[in-house]
Amino acid sequence: MKKNKAVLTTFVSMLFSIIFSFQSFAEGLPTHAETKEALKSIVGEKNGGFGLNMWATVVDRDGVVKSVVFSGNDRGDQWPGSRIISAQKANTANAFSLPGLALSTANLFAITQPGGSLFGLQHSNPINTEVAYRGPSENIGTLNDPMVGYKIGGVNVFGGGLALYDRSGKILGAIGVSGDSACADHNIAWKLRHKLNLDYVPKGVSSTQDDNIVYDITDGVSASGWGHSECSPDATEIARELPKTDPIRSSEKQ
Repeated sequence: MKKNKAVLTTFVSMLFSIIFSFQSFAEGLPTHAETKEALKSIVGEKNGGFGLNMWATVVDRDGVVKSVVFSGNDRGDQWPGSRIISAQKANTANAFSLPGLALSTANLFAITQPGGSLFGLQHSNPINTEVAYRGPSENIGTLNDPMVGYKIGGVNVFGGGLALYDRSGKILGAIGVSGDSACADHNIAWKLRHKLNLDYVPKGVSSTQDDNIVYDITDGVSASGWGHSECSPDATEIARELPKTDPIRSSEKQ
């Protein structure tokens, strides 16, 4: 009896995952397989960090988690804590981006520091801990990741979260990446979004009018108000070249 129940539970879980995969495809969002393949290829590139394995989470426009993937061979090959951070970043980029204006999580760094006009934002929209820590560990990062199908919530204000826009300029949700330095996370997220063809960004606050990370903090003050602290010279240089190496695309509306 117990064996039959376990088999039924596994079957239902697999069916649930397949349905969500089809839903993601129908909504224009990348599937679990597409995201994982793209992430694995990008992690092997020079990104300005420690070259660590990564987590990536995709959420839809309602903040519902659609997929959670990792680049390593096992869930323990990446920082375990970064799984939830990746989801938090995805939720943040989606929650604070609009059809006409994209804000990356990196863009929120300076403005949420003490004295900033949005100080305290990082404490709003708390993470749903019941969703974050639910389910069996062996399903983490698979099609059956326990977060899939639920709203994770949370706000994160350092690099790694980007809104997703399709060819028509419609915002579909967001992607969050975590597992390395905050600056490398941003670079990887940018490349990942580009590889998934969901970077038809309408407008942003960076000097190149997109949602790229901004490095303009001097003596603790961001000249633009949208700055992020630097992690390494390599990460900074890679980020500054992203609009050229992995340029955002022009939507049909632009």
